[in-house]
Amino acid sequence: MPPKTRKTSPMERDRRGIQSIEVGGTLLQALVRHGAPMMLRDLAREAGMPPAKAHPYLVSFCKLGLIEQDAATGRYGLGGFSLQLGLTALEQVEPIRAATPAIARLADDLQLNIAIAVWGNRGPTIVRIEECSRPIHVNMRPGTVMTPLMASATGRLFAAFLPERITRPLVDSELAQLGSDEQPALRQSRRHADETITEIRQHGLARALGNPIPGINAFSAPVFDSGNHLTLALTAMGPADSFDPAWDGPIATRLMACAKEISQRLGQSARQA
Repeated sequence: MPPKTRKTSPMERDRRGIQSIEVGGTLLQALVRHGAPMMLRDLAREAGMPPAKAHPYLVSFCKLGLIEQDAATGRYGLGGFSLQLGLTALEQVEPIRAATPAIARLADDLQLNIAIAVWGNRGPTIVRIEECSRPIHVNMRPGTVMTPLMASATGRLFAAFLPERITRPLVDSELAQLGSDEQPALRQSRRHADETITEIRQHGLARALGNPIPGINAFSAPVFDSGNHLTLALTAMGPADSFDPAWDGPIATRLMACAKEISQRLGQSARQA
């Protein structure tokens, strides 16, 4: 008797793809990773296939406009239809919607409250807070504006990664108030702000310890769009006695990873990060 063949379930049949498309897709993925036109041999090697196998796929992709070949150099690069696909996909992604599922998972993972902030007409504005299962008493809600700018991790992040023409006037105004009319105090405050911003850019995220809420620590990480512009801030908050403040600790590391994941979802490439 011939061996019995296993019947596939409807779900398995629905998930069954076309292998040749998946194989050819590795060529497109290789071009995206490389970020520049490639010779056939290099592109095939990057995709893990012989050039003779890669060539027919490239011919078909060229016909579709997914790939184009430079007549002078023979190199293959992404074509006009690939650009149209990318732009259409970006138009369908709304940053807050893209970030919301990720911060829900992160809040559960870290057991910290995670907030999303955007730059509003009055400064950094909280638009969503995902609370973890344990009670964390933070006087913050959607609509809260995080000013003074240099007093919180969220505000500092925007000060570091938004263009200075946007944030500098606000920071200068805050420092003038903090320094009163005494120029030495003002210069010292300006120096401290500049050092803080430099530190944030070096680490790629902002930190606040017991500020502006006593007993609460926070890290804030940037989310960038396809143009490498700051579009969101993700801020993790929790009690100081259980919050690891190390720049390379698990909280900072996981928050940064989450922000980078969302940035890639919004179109930022690995080369921009």
